[in-house]
Amino acid sequence: MERFHIETLISEEELKAGIRRVADLINEEYGNTPVRLICVLKGGVYFLTELSKYLKMDVSIDFMSVSSYGAGTKSSGVVKIIKDLDEPIEGKHVIVVEDIIDSGNTLSYLLELLKARNPASIKLTTMLDKPDRRVKPLDSDYSAFVIEDRYVVGFGLDLDQHYRNLPYIGEAVFDD
Repeated sequence: MERFHIETLISEEELKAGIRRVADLINEEYGNTPVRLICVLKGGVYFLTELSKYLKMDVSIDFMSVSSYGAGTKSSGVVKIIKDLDEPIEGKHVIVVEDIIDSGNTLSYLLELLKARNPASIKLTTMLDKPDRRVKPLDSDYSAFVIEDRYVVGFGLDLDQHYRNLPYIGEAVFDD
C-alpha cells in the first residue's frame, strides 16, 4: 500500500451539524409523509444512522449494495448489484442515502433502476458531493457538504476497507 497520512477535512462536530441541516430540509419537505430510506452499503451506513436520528416522519429502511470500485481508488465504470432491496418500493416516497457522489456512474445507474420500480417519488441525499469528478450528470437533492476532488476517508468512507470508523472526514494525503 502507498504511504500516506490523514488530515482532518471535516471535524466530527461540523459533520454532525451538516447532517442535521440535511435532516431539517427533509423534515421541511416531507412533513408527516412516511419515507423509505435506501442506504447504499457499506459507506452509507454511518450517514444513514446519523441522519435518521433527526427525521421526524415515519421512516422505514432498506439496503442495497452496489459497486463500481475494485480494490483501489478509481471507479471501474462497471456497476454490479451485490445486494438488492428486501422490500418493494412501488408507491413509496424513497430517499436514496449515499456517502459520496463522485463520478456519478454508480448512482446514475442505481437511480434509473429504482425509478423503474415505480416509487411515488425518489430523491437522493449524500453526505459528500464531489462535483469536479462528475462523469455523468447527477445532482443530489440534499448534500451535507460539497468538497473538492480529494481522496477522503472516515465516517463510512474507506480506503481498501480501512478507516471507515473515523468519526470525522479526513483527507488521505499520499506521500511522494
